[in-house]
Amino acid sequence: MNVHEFQAKSLFAQFSVPVPRGKEITSPEDATAWANELNTPVFVVKAQIHAGGRGKAGGVKITKDKGAVAGFAKELIGKTLVTHQTGPKGRQVHRLLLEEGANISKELYLSILVDRDSGWPIFIASTEGGMEIEEVAEKTPEKIIKELIDPAVGFQAYNGRNVAFALGLNTIEPAVMNPFIQMMGNLYRLFMEKHAAMVEINPLIITKEKTIVALDGKVSFDDNALFKHADVQQMRDLNEEEPLEIEAAANNLNYVKLDGNIGCMVNGAGLAMATMDVIKLAGSEPANFLDVGGGATKETVAAGFRILLKDPNVKGIFINIFGGIVRCERIAHGVIEAAKEVKITVPLVVRLQGTNAEEGRKLLAESGLKLDVADDLWEAAQKIVKLTGKAA
Repeated sequence: MNVHEFQAKSLFAQFSVPVPRGKEITSPEDATAWANELNTPVFVVKAQIHAGGRGKAGGVKITKDKGAVAGFAKELIGKTLVTHQTGPKGRQVHRLLLEEGANISKELYLSILVDRDSGWPIFIASTEGGMEIEEVAEKTPEKIIKELIDPAVGFQAYNGRNVAFALGLNTIEPAVMNPFIQMMGNLYRLFMEKHAAMVEINPLIITKEKTIVALDGKVSFDDNALFKHADVQQMRDLNEEEPLEIEAAANNLNYVKLDGNIGCMVNGAGLAMATMDVIKLAGSEPANFLDVGGGATKETVAAGFRILLKDPNVKGIFINIFGGIVRCERIAHGVIEAAKEVKITVPLVVRLQGTNAEEGRKLLAESGLKLDVADDLWEAAQKIVKLTGKAA
């Protein structure tokens, strides 16, 4: 789960990570009231969406004129921002962050996440703050600094010193060395205690007043641990999520909307990914990732049908089931009952393989439903692609 910048900064403040004074704004009136209270030489108005690149898309406004703040708020609230991370449809702005400006002397990059190779938390840092870290890694990988943290020991001061010296803080601004190391320890506590998946500050600035400040903030959380953190759950913004993905989660389905035209319903994440690959290989594009799980029932299949059919891009449905935990004839019964309950208006191809697959295919063939049955994955993919009007 992702949160907005103003929410990330509220968490930073809880863990003693320095941030600018700021507040969430939802109307021009709120903006005027907070600007009067903030009373700073420079005001920064930031659109709050779950995507990067807001500045380039016109979602960040900076002004010294207190009276201009309300105008910026009126301009941004309700605006659709299109960035490299939103896709062409963009994201509508529902809230803003209004905060004080800062006297920037140096911009750095700092984040913490889980290293896939070791399974340990790892700090990623760079002197190239304010830039996309992927771009830095691609063009100047030597500027990427990494520091693994042994979770059995936790963050130690030497970890912070390793990063600080690698960034050259001892020569850039020695006065911030100790605050920087302390801040890294606080970020580690936030990461571990809140079960975060990633904590990122870009940029982390050194000010002309010789302080360090998290000028931006991004935090994402492990969904599997959210039940432990009621405060984090309350930060969820459904406006930033795909409605069909919200409905799928409510039905305990793993669903991700994509841009293709063939709806996929599969049991098992690995099989779902293979199914999407074979659809593309056959000459079309998957409309989604949908894993109904190993214990698929009539109810889950019906919920899957409803979700797939709500996507206007779906021109056909491909059900690909491997019978292991649940036998194929049970899946077939579930598909038949669900298809009777949910009116299916697009071509449907069902591929069954595994335990009692032959019995399941026979049930489907004799069901009277308008569908095609296959036992081979490539055959099934070619069928659904042909039925949706595209040939491999």
